[in-house]
Parts: sequence; C-alpha cells; structure tokens
Amino acid sequence: RETSRTDESIIFQQYLPIVPGQYVVSVAVRDEGSARNGQDEMLVTVPKFAANTLSSPIAVYEADLRGSRDSIPDIVANPRATVVFGRDSIVQLYLEGYSLPSDARVRLAAHNERGGTVWQDTATLGAGGMLRAAVLRVPVSRLGVGRLTFAASVIGSTDTVRTPLFVTFGEDWAISSLDEMINYLRYFASASRLQSLKDTSAEKRAVAWAAFYRDTDPDPRTSEHEALRDYFNRIETSNLRFREEGTPGWLTDRGKVYVTLGDPDQVLEQGDVNSMGQRGRAQIWTYAQHRLQLVFVDQTGFGRWRMTSSGEMAFETVAARERR
Repeated sequence: RETSRTDESIIFQQYLPIVPGQYVVSVAVRDEGSARNGQDEMLVTVPKFAANTLSSPIAVYEADLRGSRDSIPDIVANPRATVVFGRDSIVQLYLEGYSLPSDARVRLAAHNERGGTVWQDTATLGAGGMLRAAVLRVPVSRLGVGRLTFAASVIGSTDTVRTPLFVTFGEDWAISSLDEMINYLRYFASASRLQSLKDTSAEKRAVAWAAFYRDTDPDPRTSEHEALRDYFNRIETSNLRFREEGTPGWLTDRGKVYVTLGDPDQVLEQGDVNSMGQRGRAQIWTYAQHRLQLVFVDQTGFGRWRMTSSGEMAFETVAARERR
C-alpha cells in the first residue's frame, strides 16, 4: 500500500552492516530545486545478539522472513509506526529471535502512555536454527487511540525489547497521547463524552474508542470516517488561514468557528481587513442554515480577531447541537 501511494510520501531504506555498539546517525535532506534543507541526528544502539535474545520489533507493511543471519531483510517498513483506527484492522510487526530453545515462546504486550496493558498475547517464532522470525499481527481494535509501546520478551528471560506504536484517526495526525487526542477533538464531541473517554480504564479504552468511532461515523458502510476526516482537514485549513501570533489557527476565535461549522455562507468585511495597524476592522460571518451571524473585531489592529460576546453565546448554542 505504501509504495503505491499517490502523494509525495517516500520510504527510503538502506541496510548497513555494522558491529554492535553506539552510533550517532545523521540524516540530511536537501531539495534540489531550492536552497531548502534539513538535518537530524539520533543516538542508536546496535545490540549484540546473544543466544536467547530478540531483535527490536519493526512495524512493517510487508515482510518476508529471513532464513539466515547473513541474508538481507526483505521488508517494507512502516516508518512512522502508525496505523489508522477504524480503517486498519491489524498492525504488523517483524520480530527475530536468535538461538532460541526449540520450545521457546514469546510474551507480547501493548502498553498505553500511562503504562497500562491494553493487549497481550503469546506467540512462537518460525522454526529454524540460529535464526527464527515471525510477522506478528496485532489487532488495532484492541489498542485504542494514542501512543503505545509494544513489548516482547522470551518467556523465562528478563530481557524485553520495545518499539513505539501510534494509533490515530488519520495518517497526517501522528497524535502521541490520549490527552493530545482529547484536546484535538474538543470541537468534534461534547465535553462530557470526551471526559468519559478520558476516564475509561486502560483495559476498556479500546472498546470505548470503538464505540465512539462507530457512533459518530456518518456512513458505517465505508472504510473511512468521513466526519473525522473532514474535521481534521478543517483543523489543518484553520492553521493556515487563521493563525495569530503565538496561537495555532484552529484555537483562535475564527478557527474555532470554522472547525466546528465549516465555511460561512457569506463574509462581509468592514474596514480594510488587509491593512495591519488599523483598529476596529471587522468581519461578519453568516451561516444561513443555523440562522447565525457572528462578528469578529480586530480591536488592536494587529490581526487578533475576537468574537463579540453576544456572538460567542449564539455560537456556543449552535455548537452544542453540532457536537457529537
């Protein structure tokens, strides 16, 4: 799936034979059509694969099992280790074991950001001698939403290998925690419903998220949750249109209205809205369906648009009906 995408996502993979130890990996990217460039560094520890140990799990889209330690892995990595809740049924993880006993079993678990266990199971790796491997398939419906840690260990061993996983509502939103997801959904669902999700225990959270997803999906016949897709698209658009100094666009007054209700049917402007420094500029947004008219005023002249108090009250009344 990843290699056939039509957007600009690119997976670059290159295998390097290196001895165990600590390394600093530096990656630089340069756009040949401009002077833009970027660079990042990270510390990587390459372990010594002793007997009865496991490799670090790797999130993958596709993988063929290696037959020997001197062969090159044949995998297509999931570089962000991200799956979409409600769309993807499983997350695949490639795992190897080295010189394991013939009867060895591996304990698997997924933990949320608070350390609670949301899923656990055991597995055996494929038959082999010094190298045994498997592609593990973890059900996304059991994981819930947010940042997770996948852990694996040989039963009877104290060594545990881990890798991060992200379960989100869209590929463009790698939300790293439950609190962050709840924050992003503030204009989508009611405060009481979001608080209920937040208060759900780790063991029941995946079921609660599944119910939330199902109950708010406008068309369960499709694989995509159109309401969430459109909602997050409006957040992205708001960040481009309505950003104010120190405040992301979706958290401004105009952004809040746009994310909740979408484009207004009509926008009237008073004063020169393109002239910075002019106080009292105003925008009047009209939503005919809701019989709603909202006035935003730039009282300082520096692009800090504020909704009038009467408009705020009228908007919250409409928003309460729209939120799920």
